[in-house]
Amino acid sequence: MKAPFATPFAALLVALATAAMAAPPPPSFTVGRAESPPFPEVVAQFPGGVRAIGDLVYAQPLHYRPLRLDLYRPAADGPHPLVVYVHGGAWVTGTKRQGGPVRDFPAVLAQLAARGFVVAAVEYRLDGEAKFPAAIEDVKAAIRFLRAGAAGYGIDPARVGIFGGSAGGQLAALAGTACGAQALAAPGANGPVSDCVQAAASWYGVHDFRTVPTPPGQTGPAPYLGCPETTCPEETLRFASPVAYVDGEDPPFLLIHGLADRLVAVSQTEEFEAALKAAGVPVRALYIPGVDHGLVGKDDAATYAANLEALEATFAFFTETLRPGR
Repeated sequence: MKAPFATPFAALLVALATAAMAAPPPPSFTVGRAESPPFPEVVAQFPGGVRAIGDLVYAQPLHYRPLRLDLYRPAADGPHPLVVYVHGGAWVTGTKRQGGPVRDFPAVLAQLAARGFVVAAVEYRLDGEAKFPAAIEDVKAAIRFLRAGAAGYGIDPARVGIFGGSAGGQLAALAGTACGAQALAAPGANGPVSDCVQAAASWYGVHDFRTVPTPPGQTGPAPYLGCPETTCPEETLRFASPVAYVDGEDPPFLLIHGLADRLVAVSQTEEFEAALKAAGVPVRALYIPGVDHGLVGKDDAATYAANLEALEATFAFFTETLRPGR
C-alpha cells in the first residue's frame, strides 16, 4: 500500500532540486583596495579617429569629492605631447567641457588631439568647496597623475603644455610660473612626480591680484582667496598671483586678451607680458580689438572670429613649442 504523503513529498524534493539548479551563481569578486573605480570607461568617438575617455578620477582630496578629467587621444600610437585644459567660470562655476562662448568645446579639444596631442580637460575644486590654493593644487595633481601614467596614456612626459581662459587662465599661468612650488602642491599620490609644464597659454586671465580693481557692489577675488572681508592682505594676493613667481626658468608663454574686456582689465596681461619679457622668458601676446571678456564681440560673427583667431594661435603655439610627431 502506498504511503499517503509519498507523492507530495517527492514532488517537493523535485521542486527544490530544480530551483537549486536554476539559481544564479553567487557574486564574483576579489578583495583588496581598488586603485580606480571598477566601472566601464565612458568613451566618445570624434572625427579623425580621436577617442575620448570621460570622467577619469585623477585625485581624491581628503573630505572632498573625487576629481575627474576627460582624456582625448589621437588615433596614432604615441608617445604624444600632453596639453592640459583648465576651464573658466570665476572660480565659482564651469565644467571641464565648457570653453567660454564656444558651444561644443569637447569637439574643439578633439580637434587639438587630432593634430597629435593627448588633451586632458580637468575639473578642480571651486571656491564654494575649498579656498585657494585648492584649485591650483588640483591642477598640479592632474599634471602629476598624467605624467605618472604617461606610458599607459600614450603621453611623452617631457612635453606638457597647459592653457585656460579667465579663472582657468589664472590657473594655467600659475602652473606655468610656479613650477615645483611646494606651497601650491598638495601632498598625495604621485607627489615626487614633476608638476612643471613646458608651455603655457593664458586667455584673459588674472595675473596679479594686487592690481585687480573690485567693481562696485562686488567682492572681487576675496572669496576665492579665502579672505574674510572684501579685501585681502598683500601676502595673500601675491601668493595667488602668477606674476609673483616669474623667473628666467619659466616655459614659453602665449597670452591672449580682448582689448574691450570690462571684467578683467587688459593691463593684467600687458603687465604680465612685460614681467615675462624682463625675465627673459619667450612670450607672445595677442590682443584682439573690439571684444569683451570671453572674446565676446558685438555679435555672433565677431565672437566667432575672435575665438577662432585665439584657437588658431593656441594650436600653433603648442605645435611650435611641444612639436607633435617628433
